[in-house]
Order: sequence, then structure tokens, then C-alpha cells
Amino acid sequence: MDAGAHTIAYHLTKRHGAAPSVATIWRILSRRGFVTPQPQKRPRSSFVRFEAAMPNERWQADITHWRLGGGTEVEILNVIDDHSRFLVASDARATTKAADVVASFHRAVAAHGFPASLLSDNGAVFTAAPRGGRCAIEIELDSLGISYRHSSPYHPQTCGKVERFHQTLKRWLARQEAAASVRELQVKLDRFGSYYNGVRPHRAIGRRTPAEAFAARPKATPRLPGFVVPTHFRVRRDKVDITGTITLRHNSRLHHIGLGRRLFGTRVLVLVADLDVRVLSEDGELIRRLTLDPARDYQPHARS
Repeated sequence: MDAGAHTIAYHLTKRHGAAPSVATIWRILSRRGFVTPQPQKRPRSSFVRFEAAMPNERWQADITHWRLGGGTEVEILNVIDDHSRFLVASDARATTKAADVVASFHRAVAAHGFPASLLSDNGAVFTAAPRGGRCAIEIELDSLGISYRHSSPYHPQTCGKVERFHQTLKRWLARQEAAASVRELQVKLDRFGSYYNGVRPHRAIGRRTPAEAFAARPKATPRLPGFVVPTHFRVRRDKVDITGTITLRHNSRLHHIGLGRRLFGTRVLVLVADLDVRVLSEDGELIRRLTLDPARDYQPHARS
């Protein structure tokens, strides 16, 4: 993968109980041309950084770009835990839209729990403040009681941990056979995520793996008013049919939700929390919110 002298020493010790010194390993790597000098790096002693005290105290989210084998540029949304550097989400898409950020967030939550806060830059899918409004993820986090912060404009160091992860991921991807499609790229991201979280020791967290650091301490939870954990939550995608409806299964029964014929062909994101149902457009606009009536097959759309 991307093993340096410290990482090689870690794995040798773990496997054999002993290893040459890091300096010896580094000299061997240098003699064989495996070390690229980086004189431009600042000394680590000059860094002043914030680190969350608990897992899930803060997640960092950011989007980076990558090219497929044919030259098509795609986007990768990465989300890491600030305390442990644990990768909670890494999703490739042709273009990441506002609803995609919400979908990735909820998939990460389903696997790893709710964070107390989220930090991102000021990209359009992360904030609508410059447009005088709020985007989908801002509305979602507010409803969940999750604190949301944005980095200062033109100051990527604020989101430095996820920015650093982008570099690590891209170095690894550059050594792999180029993915021909978004789906192939996602397979590679999943493979690297498993290695990064569970195998690769991280210097910034005492040479533990992110998975070890993430599991080592109690996890923070949202603290703002409004946080209610639903007993059942799921996220699904659908497309509005010619009758202006989408379908949703609840307790093995299929229900039809009316959205209006004018939306025929529109792709939507459906967020289901117990009986509370929200339907969003791909751009994050709330199309409809309703409380599902389990006794009715068709959930009519109220006309204004």
C-alpha cells in the first residue's frame, strides 16, 4: 500500500515480535530508491492543531476530484472522524449533489452512530449561506441537533485532517490500475477504506489503526436541542413514475406516495424515520414531508 519505515516496523513487530530500528529500515528504503525527499515540509513541532477528545465528537467532510481511466473527472466525498482519523464514508459519484451529501451522511450514521458535530468547507453542497438560504445537509443537521461548522474561506487547513486523507487516498489510487467507471472506482475506495481503517497504523494517533482508536473510547453524541434517535431509519432513492408517485414498503406492505404528475421522471431521495417520511430532490429541495398512514395504500398529495 503506502508503507513507510514506521509502518513497516509496526507490521514486523506485530507479526514477528521484533523489528529493525526505524532508522535502519529507512536507510534500506533510501538505498533502494523507495524514499522521496520532501524538504518543503514544515517541521512537525511547528504545527498547532485541534483534535477532538472523543470519537464522533466531530466529523470532517470534503469533496475531492479524480479522473477515471478514460479521462472523465469524477468526485469523491470523504468523511473522517476527527479524533481517530477513522474513515466513516468515501463515496464516488459523477457529480455530488446536495441530496448525495445527506445520503452519505446517513449511511455513515447507520454504521458508526451520530456525530456531535460536522465540519466542512463552504462548497455549495455544504452551505447555502452565500445564496441567502440553507442547503439540505444544513437543514438535516439542524433537525438532528448536530452542530455544524464551516472552515474559513481560502483556509483549507481548518479541514486539514480530511484534506490530508485526500492526499493519502490519491497516492494509493495513482498506483492502482485506473478505474473505468464510477462503480469500479467505488470498489477501489471500499478496498482502500478497509485497509486504511483496519490495517494501516496512523502516526498521528500513536501508531494505532483508526479502527483501534475509534473503538478505544466512549463516543460523543449530539448535544443540541432537537436530537431524537428514530427506532427505524433508512435512506432510499427512487424515480417519480408517470402517475406522479413513488413507492415505499413499510412492514411488508407497499405504499404509494403522491408527489404530483409534474414531477414525472424526477429522481428523489427518500428519508424514512419511523413513520416520518421526507422526499428530497437531488438538489436537496424538500418536495414533500408526511407522516405515513400504515392503513392506507395511497398517501395522497395535498393540493394547495
